[in-house]
Amino acid sequence: MIHTKLKRSCSVEKVMINILFAGNDKIFDGILTCMLSILIRTKTREPFTFYIFTMDVSHIKEEYKALSIKDVDFLDKVAKEYNVKNRVIRKDVIELYNKEFAHCPNEMTYCSPYTLLRLLADKIDAIPDKLLYLDVDIMFQRDIKLLYHTNIDKYEYAAARDHYGKYLIHPNYINAGVLLLNMKMIKKTQLFEKARKLLKIKKLIFADQSAIYRNTIKKKMLPQKFNDQKFLHKHTVVRHFSKRLFYLPYPHTDNVKQWQVDRVHKIFGYHQFDDIYEVYYHKKQEHKTYEQ
Repeated sequence: MIHTKLKRSCSVEKVMINILFAGNDKIFDGILTCMLSILIRTKTREPFTFYIFTMDVSHIKEEYKALSIKDVDFLDKVAKEYNVKNRVIRKDVIELYNKEFAHCPNEMTYCSPYTLLRLLADKIDAIPDKLLYLDVDIMFQRDIKLLYHTNIDKYEYAAARDHYGKYLIHPNYINAGVLLLNMKMIKKTQLFEKARKLLKIKKLIFADQSAIYRNTIKKKMLPQKFNDQKFLHKHTVVRHFSKRLFYLPYPHTDNVKQWQVDRVHKIFGYHQFDDIYEVYYHKKQEHKTYEQ
């Protein structure tokens, strides 16, 4: 009986929750707040691996510089405070990017070239079979396991609908800011390979998001609570702070991000993340010292 328990415990230890972020040196606050929301809201013995794809393409724009090794070391230090087996791994993908996307029609996409980086995941040998891609403007209100342990064995990925795209493009048009990826299936169907080929020859308004959608063979649609781009309900698991339309005091768009804490309080009236923000403020002070 003791042997069985030990064996089961060992098998649990081998389970890893794998997260992917991508961006330049401006994403530090986004990753820190998102990562803290995951670590604070999730009660698990399963360790996390946070992968970060980054690169320096300052020849395109001066601010397009890679997230520094020092910043990633700090994020790794923070992650290990919650579980010593947690890891934050930086992957410089500039060689792959130059091979796949340099000078393509979508290099100057509506966001930045960094939004294309998720499409390189199938080219990285160390990437696990199950991977959760997250935009950095995301906060978890509830346990990440509610999303991560969704069964996608028969699907290329799972995603929720895009709030505006489901009305303007197609009822099942996805938002690619939260993608639960079955990398084994994606390699088999060549989903990312096909998406890259399309992006090399045709300019798309929503670039990688549309390229994924157009080349999908089989996807699992997730409830909106796993990528809520407009509201924060009690049942919301993932609040995605993407650009949205406001009607008052006059119709306009705004792009409030979760690390803009005063604006989150003032514009949305959210205080559900205040316990996370308290830790965030503390870590920001630590980071200033760490940088010296």
